[in-house]
Amino acid sequence: MKAFVTVMPKNGVLDPQGKAIGHALGTLGFSGVGEVRAGKVIELELSETDPARAKAAAEEMARKLLANTVIESFKVELAPESQR
Repeated sequence: MKAFVTVMPKNGVLDPQGKAIGHALGTLGFSGVGEVRAGKVIELELSETDPARAKAAAEEMARKLLANTVIESFKVELAPESQR
């Protein structure tokens, strides 16, 4: 089963990468872009077949390793059933 963990800086946490991307977009002529926040998506291929257990396992992985929960938030999504 495939799980996607999206990790983002928490609101109020400085995001220099997002600021650099926002500045670069403006330099390239893209107007109307407000705040930019940069994060990461981690794709996991899990052997677990039960969706609830797979999601719980991915959430535990995110809490213990994939996200620094002091400054980052995360969400876990399972791939649609057709892609499992």
